[in-house]
Amino acid sequence: MRIFAVLPSKNEENMNRELYNELLSWKNRDPRKPLIVRGARQVGKTYIIKKFGEKEYNQHIFLNFEKDPKLDEIFNKGLDPEIILKEIGFLFGKKIDKNSTLIFFDEIQASERALKSLKYFFEEAPEYHIIAAGSLLGIAVNKKRSFPVGKVTFLEMYPMSFGEYLEAAGDKMLKDRISEITKAEALPEIIHEKLLNHFKLYLFLGGMPEVVKSYLDYQDVAKARHIQIDIIKAYENDFSKYTSRAQTIKNTEVWNSIPNQLAKENKKFKYSDVKNKARASSYELAIDWLKKTGLINLAYNLSTAKLPLLGYASDSMFKIYLLDTGLLGAKLNLKSKSIVNPNELFKLYNGAFIENFVAMELSRTEDRKLFYWTSAGKAEVDFVIQYNEDIYPIEVKSGTSRNLKSLRSYETRYHPKKIIRTSPRNYYEKDGFINIPLYAIASVYNFLED
Repeated sequence: MRIFAVLPSKNEENMNRELYNELLSWKNRDPRKPLIVRGARQVGKTYIIKKFGEKEYNQHIFLNFEKDPKLDEIFNKGLDPEIILKEIGFLFGKKIDKNSTLIFFDEIQASERALKSLKYFFEEAPEYHIIAAGSLLGIAVNKKRSFPVGKVTFLEMYPMSFGEYLEAAGDKMLKDRISEITKAEALPEIIHEKLLNHFKLYLFLGGMPEVVKSYLDYQDVAKARHIQIDIIKAYENDFSKYTSRAQTIKNTEVWNSIPNQLAKENKKFKYSDVKNKARASSYELAIDWLKKTGLINLAYNLSTAKLPLLGYASDSMFKIYLLDTGLLGAKLNLKSKSIVNPNELFKLYNGAFIENFVAMELSRTEDRKLFYWTSAGKAEVDFVIQYNEDIYPIEVKSGTSRNLKSLRSYETRYHPKKIIRTSPRNYYEKDGFINIPLYAIASVYNFLED
């Protein structure tokens, strides 16, 4: 089924990721620590690091400790970087040059000794270029006391953002334009509609690179959906592979409850919706596990919007969002016909996809923490963000409603410099109120400069 006239592209050069520039920055640092790239399975870590190695180095050496557990034996003779490098060179038949060779330890959480060795690469051989990655590093770090705290640099990788999707779809000029806008003046309607069409398709596809590439190559949403289902199964296999049987059951119960919790009008996470009469103590570890693996994002409730936000956030009241709208749609069995309906997709499941999308885009900030505000059950603002020393409310609208009751309630109480709505409407600004189109919410900070 073909939905939009998106030009298919089998050229992987279009699958550019914003992380690439951060990798370049890391390469040129002096001093340079070993780099760890964290992120959920299938977000594209291996692809982008291999591409980086091919383009920026004379040679790169790739070791996957999950696929080949015997690689762990390289570290049996000790953690001296010189010895490890010799063993790697012998194994691959390559001379390792400190200036022109990238060494990539993939799925490093499967080897405790490889993870520990990063400390000694930093202390004794910082001239070598070492990148490690892993889909379950959050769990591994939590378990291993020998983790090299302070000896490595971290980068987080997420599913493709809407901007990255636009570039992959051949619309880099549109991506650049919306990322550079600093004044909320309406775009020509024909451009706004084109971006909304892209946005609706992105909500269905999500940002998993394999899904996006499959659709761009074949324009077949059925193929894309099959890949989404396979990715979900891979995540669920990890539940049983890396946890006890009892914990696997709890992880699965929380994971499966999230789409239905988001589909409610009140999206606050309720333990009783996981299992009748369930308590927090039964599922706190499951939520922590899913969070550490990058599969979910949490938004914490604020009853008071003051700095520091984390100091006023509730640990017991929160919303849980999936890492990807495409996977959310697959779990809810969203039908592809909803993409072509101008209003249906935005309204489906009480705007669950829209709010989840905004959470995805905002969670890419440096601290990755999300907050929302409520006032004694009378008003709720979907997201609250900090920029410099100021706090701003963001209301998410899935339709074209002009109702600003919750935003105005927040404004009356806290007097922010600006209040923000993100909706399918075009750019608009008046008297401290800004409407940012949903597709451009990642650029919200552009509008907060004094």
